[in-house]
Amino acid sequence: MDDMDHRILSALHACGADPRVASAARGLSLAGEHGALWLAAGLAGAAVDGARRDAWLRGTALVAGTHLGSIGIKRLVRRARPAHVRPRVRTVGRHSFPSSHATSAAAAAVAFGALGVPALAPLAAAMCLSRLVVGVHYPTDVAAGAALGALTARAGARWMRGGVPGAAYAGRRG
Repeated sequence: MDDMDHRILSALHACGADPRVASAARGLSLAGEHGALWLAAGLAGAAVDGARRDAWLRGTALVAGTHLGSIGIKRLVRRARPAHVRPRVRTVGRHSFPSSHATSAAAAAVAFGALGVPALAPLAAAMCLSRLVVGVHYPTDVAAGAALGALTARAGARWMRGGVPGAAYAGRRG
C-alpha cells in the first residue's frame, strides 16, 4: 500500500505545478486549518437560520469534536508526513494520519448537508484533494480522515437535530 500511496500522492502533487492549482490548494489548506472554514460556516448558519439555530450549533460542535478526535488519533498513530515530495504549505504538526482537514471537511459536509446545504460536499472534496496537491498527506491519510468525519457526523446526526428522527432536518425543533 505504501508504494501505491506514494505514487498517487506524487501524481496529485504534480498537479500543483500549475500555479493556479497550487494557489487554490494552498488557499483551501489555509482555510481548513483547525477546521476554521467549517466552524465559520456552522456559526454563520446559526446566525442566519434562527429557526434551526440549535441544530446548527450542535452540528458545529460535532464538526469541532470530530476534528479534535482526529488530532488525538494522529498523536496515537504518529505516522510521519510524506518526505518524497516538497510540501507547498507549512503544517501545524508533523504527523499525517488521519488528515484532520479531511476529517472536519467530511464531518461538515454530512452534518450541514443534513440541514439542507449539499453544496458543501464539493467544497469538502476539494479540501481533501488539496491536502494531496500541497503534498502534506498520503491518500490513505485523507481517505481515513474523510471516513472518520463522515461516519462520526452520520452517527451524531440525530443528536445534532435535537433527537428528531428522519433522514434530513425539516425545520422541526426537538
